[in-house]
Amino acid sequence: MKGISLNLLLFIAATILIDVYAFSGLRALSKKWRFLGKKWFVTTYYTYSIAILTGLLFVVYVKVDFSVRLAVVATFFCTLLMGFCFCLFLAIDDARRLLVRLTRRSKKDASNPTPQPENGDAIPRSEFLLKAGLLAGVVPLAALKLNMKSGLYDYHIVRQDLHLVNLPKAFDGLRIGQISDIHSGSFFHKTPVQGGVEMLMREKTDLIFFTGDLVNVLSSDMRNYQDIFGKVKAPLGVFSTLGNHDYGDYIDWPTPAAKQKNFEEIVATHKNMGWDLLRNENRRLKVGNEEIGILGIENWGDLSRFPKYGRMDLAVKNTDDLPVKLLLSHDPSHWRAQVLPQYRQIDMVFAGHTHGMQCGIRTKDFQWSPIEYLYSEWAGLYHEGKQQIYVNVGYGFYGLPGRVGILPEITIFTLKSAAGPSLTNV
Repeated sequence: MKGISLNLLLFIAATILIDVYAFSGLRALSKKWRFLGKKWFVTTYYTYSIAILTGLLFVVYVKVDFSVRLAVVATFFCTLLMGFCFCLFLAIDDARRLLVRLTRRSKKDASNPTPQPENGDAIPRSEFLLKAGLLAGVVPLAALKLNMKSGLYDYHIVRQDLHLVNLPKAFDGLRIGQISDIHSGSFFHKTPVQGGVEMLMREKTDLIFFTGDLVNVLSSDMRNYQDIFGKVKAPLGVFSTLGNHDYGDYIDWPTPAAKQKNFEEIVATHKNMGWDLLRNENRRLKVGNEEIGILGIENWGDLSRFPKYGRMDLAVKNTDDLPVKLLLSHDPSHWRAQVLPQYRQIDMVFAGHTHGMQCGIRTKDFQWSPIEYLYSEWAGLYHEGKQQIYVNVGYGFYGLPGRVGILPEITIFTLKSAAGPSLTNV
């Protein structure tokens, strides 16, 4: 388990301040709505606040079902959003009250230059602004609820240049598409899923990577979607790997043979779609007279609740002569835990797994999600010296049927020769 970071402590402090400030505003309405001043309401308010904050920390750091984690996170952020919007109106009201106080004081000073003790005439809060603040909290929640489902299939393309040291000239400008975490068992509408695939195909990339979690658990999850994803093709091939959900580890099977059969059917689905599934192995990709390596390992997660089936020793076998090695590894924690300290020859890792927790903020210049307190690398491109990793936040969804701020992603990479011997961290 990762330690609590300074950023997390600051976030907790800000959350507590919002709770306390919002409560001060509610207390001002207690004369109108008497229940707000009752002891039971005060107890309920702070018990709920402590419970959801504790719940957030618990689901981030402790092993729980992914759907439970998402439900807790969604509840927390809905509450935080409402409190934040309410506090904005409280701040406006406090600014108004301060201005009135200063105006009154200046008038008193002008009429009577002799200092007088404060007479304690408090300036009441504006009932209109308080009620407007409550409404402002409810309206975004309604919009948020609509956005959660509309975001499920709102596929968007992220374009990313990859500068690689020692990239052969023949590969300069080569374009790679990446999708990850399809989770076909969660889909309930084929048409938009097909639309996302068509969006990827219109990019006409040279090759495509899929980085794991084809299903939720069952091979039958792909029954209605194999024909759609079977259309994912590229001139130089589609390479894939397995994710933690593809092994059937999350349900109880009647027999070990039933679990093995399910797994074999998932492996066969990759083959049926024409995808080259890399299971602790590699391929040599040749363009002209030059080659690079495409490596893929089975799932390897640094956190104890995720399986370690990956074998890097097998994946790198007979690749020492290749100038560039691209690794498909589902769980991004693998990069920092094993690749960086032990396999410095790996230039680039393509990962998924995190989903960006399907909740957060992601813009061109800023991103945040509670998942960052669990994973150092959770969305986008990261550098460590000349080694890099890109984490795709997923094509599908799992658990909570919603996405807020973290939209389903199709990544398009363009390979370029690096200008220098190393890259700086971002």
